[in-house]
Amino acid sequence: MFRWFKDVQDPISSYTHFLGACFGVIATVIFVAAGIANQRSLKTILACCVFSASMIALYSASSYYHTLSWDHPHHTLFRKLDHSMIYVLIAGTYTPLCLTYLPGQEGITFAVVIWAIALAGIVAKICWLSAPRILYTLLYLAMGWAVLFDWSGFSQMPSGCLTLIALGGIAYTIGAVIYMIKKPDLSKQWGFHELFHLFILLGSFFHFIAVLTYILL
Repeated sequence: MFRWFKDVQDPISSYTHFLGACFGVIATVIFVAAGIANQRSLKTILACCVFSASMIALYSASSYYHTLSWDHPHHTLFRKLDHSMIYVLIAGTYTPLCLTYLPGQEGITFAVVIWAIALAGIVAKICWLSAPRILYTLLYLAMGWAVLFDWSGFSQMPSGCLTLIALGGIAYTIGAVIYMIKKPDLSKQWGFHELFHLFILLGSFFHFIAVLTYILL
């Protein structure tokens, strides 16, 4: 753990996503407490915790990866892990939404499909780490906006929830575009990659508020 606080290769990216990992832990506690206080079902609480656990997984992997120098012996391994966890976060975000707002078997089917796509993406990333940036970024975006493929179901969510989910999706999309085109670089310290990380955090925050407010409270 203390490796994160010294000799950091990419400090802003590492520290911001370390905060994201801490936020994921806090989110888990909040989800459990809110779920119990409001007498939500165990299935609902666990589904929400899948989302918060996916935040912890992504931001922990990303934070540690960005401490490593390019010549570190484990750099490639953690790069694969970092990129793979994006699929996990997307699928994890969908899990409570599917199981809450899509009826019965439809929700289960959508969740299974999105996790299957995530698993396929992880395998592809492990086997083809050097895939063109535009290719895997577009796959992330397609997964993220998969809500549109079952709009008749997801459109039944409360308007406030839809708004927060859309805002999170827009934040993720802006981040993805910045990552894909590698612009803008505001300064030596705040380049496109650091901005990308901030937009990812913002997207997660919007989705956290949506899940907490409209599923657990």
